[in-house]
Amino acid sequence: MKLKLLLAASAASTMALGLGAPAFAAKYILLKNGNGFPSNLDAKVIAAGGVLEKIYPFGVAIASGPDAGLNVSGVQTVKDYGFDTEQEERVTAEDLAEFGFPPNSDDNDRFFNLQYGHNYVGAQQSWELGFRGAGVRVAVLDTGFDTDHPDLAPGIDFASSADMTGQGLTYAINDPFSHGSHTAGTIGARDNGIGTIGVAPEVTLVLVKVLLDSGSGSFEDVIEGIYHAANQNVQVMNMSLGAVIPRGGPGTNEISALANAVRHAMSYARQQGVTVVTSAGNAASDLDGDGGNVRFQTGLGHNVGVSATTGVGWYANGGANTGQDLIPTSYTNYGTSMVDHAAPGGDTLYPGNENCGVSTPPTVTVRPCWVLDLIFSTGSNLNPAIASYYWSGGTSMAAPHAAGVAALIISETGDSNPAHVEAEMRRRAVEGGKPGNDDFFGQGQANTGN
Repeated sequence: MKLKLLLAASAASTMALGLGAPAFAAKYILLKNGNGFPSNLDAKVIAAGGVLEKIYPFGVAIASGPDAGLNVSGVQTVKDYGFDTEQEERVTAEDLAEFGFPPNSDDNDRFFNLQYGHNYVGAQQSWELGFRGAGVRVAVLDTGFDTDHPDLAPGIDFASSADMTGQGLTYAINDPFSHGSHTAGTIGARDNGIGTIGVAPEVTLVLVKVLLDSGSGSFEDVIEGIYHAANQNVQVMNMSLGAVIPRGGPGTNEISALANAVRHAMSYARQQGVTVVTSAGNAASDLDGDGGNVRFQTGLGHNVGVSATTGVGWYANGGANTGQDLIPTSYTNYGTSMVDHAAPGGDTLYPGNENCGVSTPPTVTVRPCWVLDLIFSTGSNLNPAIASYYWSGGTSMAAPHAAGVAALIISETGDSNPAHVEAEMRRRAVEGGKPGNDDFFGQGQANTGN
């Protein structure tokens, strides 16, 4: 019987302590009023019963305080509600146990034939022209990463990478589903004769852990991660994460404050020359008309929002080179105000459970045809001698395809100005849905245009 994808998503805030601060239960986001923060902000926070922890140059500060609230005189203050990975739609290792995983890789990038998404974003065509992402630096803001994975480690700038959560940069859960490893591998897995290949296999990866390995995190860590990455001379930033806050939860002013805080951080990144790519989310919601929730961060500007498409029986119908159109996934959020482009995210829409065999030299990988419609990329293993890979589906998988496209465009044009990169992405996109701006495809399926 076909497995159903997981549909349980939550936004949880972390509880972190400031250096030398009391053990406060909550974190707060502070936004400047008018021309900036008052010169005595630290004293004002202390007077309110909290501790000032960080001040950013884009008019955002972080404080800790009592769970009951923090009222800082003359400063807009809002409680940190939390971010989450886009894990609503994925197939876990446990779900796929009955089918088994491909054997550990050994040579000739043996699993590349399982990566059908590359065909639909024009990756190989760019490679053939000599554009593979060399010289482009891509920040991946996510959970922990398999930092010794042979497809990832050679491309990681460890000196610029950072952990904002306190858990450590390396993914430490004994589960091959490492969200961060999967997104990083889709962007920049090395073309090294081992397992998988990223869309832009010669980029330099700057890994920034802003979410716990479990997938949840805080606005504080996401904002700090954006700030850190923007100062590491990166040209592209991938954020396969988000937060959905019910309007019935915090008040309108609080939601506006949280939105403005993230907006200011992403604006700062853009000012530093970074093209920010974000996932649209997996709740099958109309982001133009869902009045019950506020979606962070796709609709905040200063970023490229990406929805998810899928092949349906791409291998059963002859393989990825047949020219079969990708269609919107069953789970992707949509809406012209939030979606700029679509990219392969995978789904399990293919009916039936018959098997398909894909050449993964020196063997053939045989799985149910619907499994092969998911996105295959790098995973995690606590044994450094073993390289893990797995299938997953979601807008989290779509965004790194688009981020890889952005990197290849920069590699080709030599121009990393975000406005110019976004214009090129619009110009080169493959139109899907209705002409012009489409709810599901935005300005079109991300593609290198080569």
